[in-house]
Amino acid sequence: MSLQNEAIQEMQEGNYEKAVELFMQSIEENPEDATGYINIGNIFASLGDTERAEPFFQKALTLDDKAGTAFYGLANLYYNQERFEEAAKLYERAIQTGLETADVYFMLGKSMEQAGNDRLALPYLQRAVELNEDDQEVLLSYGILLAKLELFPEAQPVFETILEKEPEHADAHYNLGVLFAVSTEDKKRALSHLEQAFTVEPEHTQARYIYDMIQLGDEQSE
Repeated sequence: MSLQNEAIQEMQEGNYEKAVELFMQSIEENPEDATGYINIGNIFASLGDTERAEPFFQKALTLDDKAGTAFYGLANLYYNQERFEEAAKLYERAIQTGLETADVYFMLGKSMEQAGNDRLALPYLQRAVELNEDDQEVLLSYGILLAKLELFPEAQPVFETILEKEPEHADAHYNLGVLFAVSTEDKKRALSHLEQAFTVEPEHTQARYIYDMIQLGDEQSE
């Protein structure tokens, strides 16, 4: 078994110190191979050690400027530091190298959204859904962004798709309830979804608050 494979096995078993030691040995044997640097960067990133992770990703990119996973790893560090514009540029570079995964498109879209570029974010979240339509987090984020942009007819089936797969998804019920409340006159359906949200998740205070506001508005109009 190669040092790289041994290190990966140790990493998968949670033996991070041993994995780093083996990856370092691999780097000493193959100092021009970017893979070892990326793997060490990933370990430190998973441990939340940004300071130690960043130089390994950067070193990997000096060795291989087509290393998509290094761009992706570095972008994740910047995203977690709320450096969203820098993160977006790096996710774009990762895609340009051929890293065509739902995760990279999702994170690019989220970076743009966090940076205040909602309309630019939309096609990337849409692409993430196309690449992994079973990922509930991706679907939810896409639906929320559609609703945020007041594209309500497009957002509704996204939330409904989530509920078809997971009928007790509190956030999907909440967002669908809000959608009916703000874009239709169908208060009954709005209240039904909001109630289901805080029934499934009693701590969902926002769902209960909006539910109570709709109820109060109905009482005052009588």
